[in-house]
Amino acid sequence: MSQLALAHHAQVSPRHLSFVESGRSTPSREWIMGLAGALQIPLRERNDLLLAAGYAPAYRETGIAEPTMATIRAALERVLTHHEPYPAVVMDRHWNITQANHPAEVMFGYLRATPPATASANVIRLMFDPRELRPHVANWDEVAPALIQRVHREAVGGLPDATTRALLEEILPPDRRGPDLRAPLLPVVPVTFAKDGLTVSYFSMITTVGTPQDVTAQELRVESFYPADPATEKHRWA
Repeated sequence: MSQLALAHHAQVSPRHLSFVESGRSTPSREWIMGLAGALQIPLRERNDLLLAAGYAPAYRETGIAEPTMATIRAALERVLTHHEPYPAVVMDRHWNITQANHPAEVMFGYLRATPPATASANVIRLMFDPRELRPHVANWDEVAPALIQRVHREAVGGLPDATTRALLEEILPPDRRGPDLRAPLLPVVPVTFAKDGLTVSYFSMITTVGTPQDVTAQELRVESFYPADPATEKHRWA
């Protein structure tokens, strides 16, 4: 975005914007909020901008268990429950699973050969760890580049933060940490799990909070898995 276009969207003068950019003028709190809104900067980073300018943060980061988040928790539980008998999970900004419905717990427990303790598991680690889900992903060559593209595309603000970059560095060699722009842009890339003669294939859809005014609320995502073929449609995770 050009400086002139940004000034127009933020409803400030190009001269003032130029002075702030060069350090000749100090922005007010309201000015920073207007600029952040014009740039569609995520709430967490808006707080960082305010702190850098010497102002208090504007947005809370509320724990999901706190009373003020009761309506969000109820909505999440409703989405997870209504999606049964198919799996669904809630993830935070760094792909950590914070909640899961019963089918998701059973499915991941079966694939991992562990008790269904899904909460706090990290989806990226699960998928790329050869001791976890990776051996059971039948179409790994398609899924892996598509998943890395998702990490970059779904990063809040469009750019992976330090924690997400560290996660990519942990699981991938240097030449594979960026999005693979050569990968075919298919309508959907399902994940096909296969273990002990059972094969299921899912694609997913992501749900986010529509008008968040809290950092936690903005960063939550619900991933709902949908059957990609008739056999998976009939399967039930009991």
